[in-house]
Amino acid sequence: MTLSSSTLSSRVLMGPRFLLLALSVLAACGDSDPEQPKPTPITEARNRDNGTQVTVEGYVTVQPGAFSSALENEGFAIQDNTGGIYVKLTEKLDFGLGTHVRVKGTLKDENNLRILESELGSVEKLDGTQQVGARDVRTGDVGESTEGLLVRVNATVTQAANDELPYGYELYVNDGSGEVQVYIHDSAGFNPDTVRALKVGQKIQVTGLSAQYESTYEVAPRQPSDLVVVP
Repeated sequence: MTLSSSTLSSRVLMGPRFLLLALSVLAACGDSDPEQPKPTPITEARNRDNGTQVTVEGYVTVQPGAFSSALENEGFAIQDNTGGIYVKLTEKLDFGLGTHVRVKGTLKDENNLRILESELGSVEKLDGTQQVGARDVRTGDVGESTEGLLVRVNATVTQAANDELPYGYELYVNDGSGEVQVYIHDSAGFNPDTVRALKVGQKIQVTGLSAQYESTYEVAPRQPSDLVVVP
């Protein structure tokens, strides 16, 4: 919308309230900040070639450093309304779940996990917070289509926890649709005795990042409250 000088002058003559209105309209019609790249939807970004630089926006679903023991970096995960992705960082940032961020980085695959490799200066904290709800999925459906998303499974333990310290613990669960690994990172804050106490046949609910390590798909809880034994 463009206001001609004659139109603006006539409104100014009608009083200061009309002047404020006209100035507001002119400001709204101005160009957006050319220095700020338009974010790419995460699902679209995930499908681009390795080595491509992209800028994405989303809300934090895995807090910085939660998976550092096994992934050996201080990264975090984000999700928008199209998908999610793990952001790799060498240094730890100080923000929690639900933080709104914009990230610029380079797409890569690391042990078959799709990641966005970034650096501190390329992560910007934005206004607003939003807690992302986990998507309920069947254990047999955890795979490429869910990778990067925050998911929740309700299943029975089929293989008790295998100690892989200092990296973490792996156990397997199944809800009847297929077995999937639950990987508990040592850096996620779990009590080792609680993990080792999980027995075959117990029913548990697990919330976590749908991830992948080489050929194994997994659900990785972020904190102790993400794993609940169901009575």
